[in-house]
Amino acid sequence: MNFLERCPGMYCGRELLFDGNWTDCGACPRGFRTNSSSACVPCDDMLIFYDWLYLGFMALLALVLHWFCIDMVALRRNIPLEVIVIHLSALFEITCASLITLQVTNPVGSYQVKSCRARKLSDWYTLLHNPTPNYETSLHCTQEAVYPLYTMVFIFYSLSVTIMLLVRPLLVRRYLPKQGKYSIYAALYFFPVLTLLHAVGGGLIYYSFPYIIIILSVLSNAAHFAFKLNQTMKSLLLSSVSDVRNVIVILGHWLLHGYGIMSVATLRGVNIHPSMLLLVPLPAFFYILTARFTDPHKLHAE
Repeated sequence: MNFLERCPGMYCGRELLFDGNWTDCGACPRGFRTNSSSACVPCDDMLIFYDWLYLGFMALLALVLHWFCIDMVALRRNIPLEVIVIHLSALFEITCASLITLQVTNPVGSYQVKSCRARKLSDWYTLLHNPTPNYETSLHCTQEAVYPLYTMVFIFYSLSVTIMLLVRPLLVRRYLPKQGKYSIYAALYFFPVLTLLHAVGGGLIYYSFPYIIIILSVLSNAAHFAFKLNQTMKSLLLSSVSDVRNVIVILGHWLLHGYGIMSVATLRGVNIHPSMLLLVPLPAFFYILTARFTDPHKLHAE
């Protein structure tokens, strides 16, 4: 076929052969996407800021789960040196996996990423949009229309597990031999869950992760304060500034909340104004100021 005829469906395309002819309609190869004329064109767009925020969220999600599991298995009220070492190991693993993922993504050896920009939710689920011309034979045009945002996360998870298995056991054996191994076991459970969630809901996560961050950071912040035995305003304030562990946890919540606010603003096309930073500590102050009104001992049944 030496002329370009439009293909049925949204993601079926034709490749240009060396002899000047076009192939039959089908899936474009990896790194290509069909254009409005059904020609497979290379992905030459650069990642936008929101794409980087999405990739950062996927890396932060794995890191926070690592730190949460380490903190749970350590069973320490403070943060001793051996626990800090395991926390730093998780940070090193995620950082290395992220950098290597960027290096092996096209263009290889560069921290810049060429992509096909995500335009709508269906771009993440091309499997669900294979056309059936005349209700006869289906055309299989499944492809990565959001190249490489979909596969990058799988590569990142694989590298994270590999680097963890190479680095973490050596440090755990030396610094936290009893409880530390359970943090590795926990990661071997939650990484497959994260992989399944991304495989099924990658597009939904892409468009909703800013709200997920804000909701989870608010809930986690409330849960952190709720576990305090003394719920008076004075005690909550003093423990928030005097206990090193509490300071680190609260600052972590603030950073996540700020990340979520910035992501929402970017998704909505709103310029990030410095006044938005005033919203970052709001959940913590709101809990401290209103904790006395939720004391169950002050509730009396009529």
